[in-house]
Amino acid sequence: MTSQLDCQYWNNRYRNADTGWDIGYAAPPLTSYFDQLTDKNKRILIPGCGNGYEVAYLLENGFQNITVIDIAPALTEMLSQKFAPHAGKELTIYTGDFFEHSGVYDLIIEQTFFCALNPTLRSCYVEKMHELLSPGGKLVGLLFNRDFQGGPPFGGSREEYEPLFSQKFSKGSMEPCYNSIPPRRDAELFIQMEK
Repeated sequence: MTSQLDCQYWNNRYRNADTGWDIGYAAPPLTSYFDQLTDKNKRILIPGCGNGYEVAYLLENGFQNITVIDIAPALTEMLSQKFAPHAGKELTIYTGDFFEHSGVYDLIIEQTFFCALNPTLRSCYVEKMHELLSPGGKLVGLLFNRDFQGGPPFGGSREEYEPLFSQKFSKGSMEPCYNSIPPRRDAELFIQMEK
């Protein structure tokens, strides 16, 4: 299974609506974080953006510089239609492999992307996130703090993640999330890593 987490795999998951991780709206821990941001021109990246609920929330709240990337063309085509009035203006949509993406961002949002990747890619994930951030830029979001059978999703623990992120990020926090949705209560960490 893990060797097949490619474009075709994710395209089929979205086409078949096999998206059990999808909660149908922007995650409350992220919307609470967004509500504290005053700079609406921050360069924001959302990798593995899914159905774009966080994108919709950011656009509704006046953010002007959002980029999303996903490996599944069926998904990015849907997002292009869904957000047509914003595409090419406040929103840029890429179809492709996150690890080949280039750019510079002030804020990268983590929401069910890390747990969708083959765990062998986790060091590469941390390295790529660090590379894409501007000096002082932040990686912010949610990581599962629990195990799963099989995968995706692939879980883990704070004890596992902290040494991984400390390879590149000397500043940051990783705390139990206090405002998770009920099905994920006591099973998420809220992370803020600063370059």
